[in-house]
Amino acid sequence: MEMKDMKKRIADTARMLFSGGAKIDLPYSLWREFDSELAKDFSRFITGNLYSRNVLTIQERQMAACAMLVALQAKNELALHINAALNVGCDPHKLTEIFFQAATYAGMPAVNEALTVYKKVLQERHEWPLKSRV
Repeated sequence: MEMKDMKKRIADTARMLFSGGAKIDLPYSLWREFDSELAKDFSRFITGNLYSRNVLTIQERQMAACAMLVALQAKNELALHINAALNVGCDPHKLTEIFFQAATYAGMPAVNEALTVYKKVLQERHEWPLKSRV
């Protein structure tokens, strides 16, 4: 793939995931402060290669990321990926279900932490409380 095409793919994927919704600092800004070239390499891999693959839909990819981040109790990254999941159209009720499903593997403290992060992101997006599934 040509560099021009790769840059467009990176920009398109990043825009889809990270523009709009809650105001969350992107890790890329922090990475750049330490090493701008390495930050570009990470960005190329994550948004240019991994997140733009089509084996999983972007929604499935975000739900998987959220599930893993719940288990890791990675609150900052979870907030980022909850927001991204909502940006790309993930069903908020499915995200809730995923967070509760994590109890079996990560325990209730991880679920409680995830739900706290989730509620905060929803509030910042002016989407709290969740609407009923009826």
